[in-house]
Amino acid sequence: MNERELTVVVVDDHPLFRRGVVELLNDSEELTVIAEYDNGFTLLDNLEGNYPDILLLDLQMPDKSGLELLKQIRECDDELKIIIITACTDQDKLLEALRYGANGYLQKDTPPDEILYHLISVASGKIALNVDAITSLASHIRENHEEEASQSNETLAELTERERETLFFIAKGLNNKLIARELGISDGTVKVYVKNLLRKLDMHSRLELAAWAHKNLTEEELA
Repeated sequence: MNERELTVVVVDDHPLFRRGVVELLNDSEELTVIAEYDNGFTLLDNLEGNYPDILLLDLQMPDKSGLELLKQIRECDDELKIIIITACTDQDKLLEALRYGANGYLQKDTPPDEILYHLISVASGKIALNVDAITSLASHIRENHEEEASQSNETLAELTERERETLFFIAKGLNNKLIARELGISDGTVKVYVKNLLRKLDMHSRLELAAWAHKNLTEEELA
């Protein structure tokens, strides 16, 4: 195996779709599938000690859903890159996945080249969202944080300079390690800034922070 290749485990109960995804990933130069499963129980039985770089999880599966698997895995591992892939357009499922710690949320009709792009981006510390998912997330924030949105300038004024800088880099999709490198500070300090941002903006995940930033900051600020 080329050392550049990122390892992936695919979990999907639809054999035709799973086979297509596996072939797509294995045909790329950057990714290779080391295991594929049709249910969550088999995944959990084989995951320990054989962690991939990326776990691609179907959302809707019998017996154990992708959300249940995501939540269970996150209770003991917050580093594994996990992307939910689904045909479901339910906004609530998207929000649940993000709050449980998904690194991405993709629709199954995503073009093949975009799936490859998103998986590689997640491995490098970025987030994976379809345009529709970003729109849906921004809509949720707009509907449920109307008061905060109307006071966005006041909220931004409450942030320290470092917190604002951290927010800008989150909006660009950088992880804590990359943000720390950009700002010349430690990973632990970045974690403190992220925690402060979540508290001050009353949000649950860095993906929500990214969507909020894209909605409330100017193009010049995000450039």
